[in-house]
Amino acid sequence: MTALTLSTAAAPGLRADAIVIGVAKGAKGPVVAPGAEAVDKAYDGGLAGVLETLGASGAEGELTKLPAPAGFKAPLVVAVGLGTEPDAEGGFDAEALRKAAGTAARALAGAKKAAFALPVDGAGALEAIGEGVLLGAYSFDAYKENGGQAKGARAKNGKAPLGEAALLGGKPRDAAHKGAVARAVAVGEELNRARDLVNTPPNDLTPDSFARIVQAAAKEHGLKVQVLDEKALTKGGYGGILGVGGGSAAAPRLVKVAYTHPDAERHLAFVGKGITYDSGGISLKPAGHNETMKCDMAGAAAVFAAVVAAARLGLEANVTGWLALAENMPSGSAVRPGDVLRMYSGKTVEVLNTDAEGRLVLADALWAASQEEPDAIVDVATLTGAMMVALGSRTLGVLANDDAFRTTVYEAAEETGEPAWPMPMPEHLTKGLESQVADMTNVGERWGGGLLAGLFLREFVGEGISWAHLDIAGPAFNEGAPFGYTPKGGTGTAVRTLVRLAELTAEGELG
Repeated sequence: MTALTLSTAAAPGLRADAIVIGVAKGAKGPVVAPGAEAVDKAYDGGLAGVLETLGASGAEGELTKLPAPAGFKAPLVVAVGLGTEPDAEGGFDAEALRKAAGTAARALAGAKKAAFALPVDGAGALEAIGEGVLLGAYSFDAYKENGGQAKGARAKNGKAPLGEAALLGGKPRDAAHKGAVARAVAVGEELNRARDLVNTPPNDLTPDSFARIVQAAAKEHGLKVQVLDEKALTKGGYGGILGVGGGSAAAPRLVKVAYTHPDAERHLAFVGKGITYDSGGISLKPAGHNETMKCDMAGAAAVFAAVVAAARLGLEANVTGWLALAENMPSGSAVRPGDVLRMYSGKTVEVLNTDAEGRLVLADALWAASQEEPDAIVDVATLTGAMMVALGSRTLGVLANDDAFRTTVYEAAEETGEPAWPMPMPEHLTKGLESQVADMTNVGERWGGGLLAGLFLREFVGEGISWAHLDIAGPAFNEGAPFGYTPKGGTGTAVRTLVRLAELTAEGELG
C-alpha cells in the first residue's frame, strides 16, 4: 500500500521521482492550478504555455509529463488535468482532486516517491488527494507470476505501486491535517480490501473462505463475528439462503460482523449480497454473461469493508454488517423454477427464476437484521441488470421506504464521489409479485425490474425501520479501461457511501 506523508517542503528541494501538479481548463487555455507556484516560477511563469505547446488543455483525466526545471531535485513534472477552472469564489471540489490524484498515482507505478503539489485549501482537500492516491495506485496481481511474493512486489514484467506520496501543503503537526490523512488511509485501505475480494476468483473465494476472512479481520480490529453454517441455517429456517446455495458443493453462510462503541446511542445495520459466483442456477445465464460473475458478492464486500472502516475510525455508533453468502449453481440439488421456499421471516416465495437469487438471500439477511431493531438498514447488492439499463455502468440506484431517508443516502453517495440516483417504488408493480401457490413470487413483469426488486426486498424489512437499497450492478465491476482512481475490475463501490452513513449516525444526523 502506498504510504501517505504530509510535507511543508518546497517542491524544488524535495527529493522525489516526480512532482505532481494540477492544470485546469481555462477560458483561454490551460491554467496552472494553485499549489504549483514554485514550479511555475521555475519556468519563468510560462508553464501554462509550455503545457499548451505539449497539447495539454487541463481536461479531466489528462496527464502530461515534462522534464523538471534546472535546480529541482526531482527529475520529472507530471501535470494532471483537474477539469474546468472554478470561479473566483470557489475552489476545486473534492472529487476533481480525488480523480486527478488517482490518475497521477496510477501513471507513477514503479516510482518510489512522488510529491503531490495539488491545490490544498484545507483538511478536506488533503483527504481527497490522499484517498485518490491510494485508490489510483491499486492493482491486483496476486495470481500473476511472482505477484504478491514480497512487499511491494509486482508480477513478472510489472511495476510496483507508487511507494510514497508526499502531500505538499499539509502540516505534519496540524491535528486536522493528520486526521484527514488518517481517514483517507482507513477508508482507502478498506475500499481496496473490498476490491481484492471482488477480484479474487471464485474457486478461492467461497462462502466459507469469505467467512474465514471476516473472522480474521474481526480478530484484528476487535469486532464481534458470528457465522451461521448450513446446519445453523437449516435449524434457523433460513430458506432463502439455503435455497440459493443448495445447488453448490460450497455450502452457504450468513455472517454477522459487528462494531460497537461504548458511548453509541444509535445503531446502523448494513446487509450485503454475497453470491460468490452466480451461474444463474437452473435458469442458466447465456454464454458471455458468466465471465465476471465472481463480482456478484460486491455488496457483501462493501458491507464488510465499511464495518471495518467504522472500527478503524472509532465512530461513536454501533454498526452491524450482515453478509448473505452463497454460490448459485445448477445441480440435482439446486432450487428449480416453480419451487416454493419458506423464508426466515415465515413468508413463502415461489421461485420463478433462479437467476433472481440475490433478493432471496438478502430477504433472509434483512429479516435477521430487523430482529435487532436498528435505527436504519441499508442493503447493498449487484442486484439487477435493469438498473444498469436505467442508469448505465457508473451510477448506483437508491430506493427506500422513506423519502427523507432516500435523500440522505443519495446525498451521502454524491458527497463521497459515488454517482447515484434516487429511484421510485411504484406500488402498482407489486401486483406482479402475486403468486397462486405462495405469498409472493421472486420476479414479476419485465419492465421496471430494478424497482420491482426493491419492492420485493421491502417486504422483509421490520416495521418502523428506515431502509434503503443500493443497487450497484453497474459500477461494482469496471470491464473497461481504468479511469481516474477507478481500476479495471472490482471498484469497491458503496464503501465510501456506507462509511459516510455510519459517520452521520455517529453525529446523530442520519434521517
